[in-house]
Amino acid sequence: MHFTVRDMEQRIQDRLSAAGLPDAAEIAWATAWLEACGYTGLKYLGEALADERQSLSLARDALGIDLHNVSCAFLAPAIMREVLANGRAFLRNVRHGLFVLPFTVRENVGIGCPIDPGFAVGGERRKNPYAEKLAQAAANGVAVDDTLWSIVASTRPHLAK
Repeated sequence: MHFTVRDMEQRIQDRLSAAGLPDAAEIAWATAWLEACGYTGLKYLGEALADERQSLSLARDALGIDLHNVSCAFLAPAIMREVLANGRAFLRNVRHGLFVLPFTVRENVGIGCPIDPGFAVGGERRKNPYAEKLAQAAANGVAVDDTLWSIVASTRPHLAK
């Protein structure tokens, strides 16, 4: 399938909003952003929608923030709000950490490795290495895998626990 970035974002937002997920617009934006940059946003969102647990109250401890393997597809907006309010944080037990990337780029803060199970969010980003990819996707749209799209479009998420 082929979508404009905005159409893909709106369709995802509609689906997540209908499911009652908080931060649906932000999650949809991040998913479309990841796809526009060539990352697997739809794949990870599909996996996250199948998870039983989709929410978590973020709390800092001496080691940072333990995400308890709840997907960052759902937690990334709250993580960024927490980091912007309280400064750099090390994250543990991270699932789908790549979802933090669009938010860190938008807010111009640094990020450790989003694949590493423990990484820090905070500091200052010196440039946006994704601007060219995003501009190209805005101009030409994004081709998405039909199977991944159908998973996101049809999966009934578990109620957040």
